[in-house]
Amino acid sequence: MTVMTRTMLQEFLNREFPEIEHMGFEVAAVDDSSITMQMKTSAKDLRPGGTVSGPTLMSFADVTMYLLLLAQIGPVALAVTTNLNINFLNKPNPGKLRAEGRLLKHGKLLATGDVSIFSNDDTKPVAHATLTYAIPPQK
Repeated sequence: MTVMTRTMLQEFLNREFPEIEHMGFEVAAVDDSSITMQMKTSAKDLRPGGTVSGPTLMSFADVTMYLLLLAQIGPVALAVTTNLNINFLNKPNPGKLRAEGRLLKHGKLLATGDVSIFSNDDTKPVAHATLTYAIPPQK
């Protein structure tokens, strides 16, 4: 059972990280081991040629994994990314992006997961990332 609901995660993100609110990250669903996020891209997210930029995809993967972890441990703002490896697989078209994150291992001090990002309603991922987060020790 998750500690934070979809609504709680969205409120936490908007409150604690107002500097990324313009990116439009939206929590669509969350459970004990997975999360689905959505994002609508805009002109600021695009590279020449109309493709979604790598930094936009990396940010989306990072926020997805962060919120999946917080759903399990609660609102721990100081959980931080220690590793992010991303593979860009297909050209992402502008419009709606969907991220599907899975928690692969949740230890006391580290959590590892992966995130697949899809463009619009495509079934083939445009990017795949593996991420590790450090969890601060409980006091």
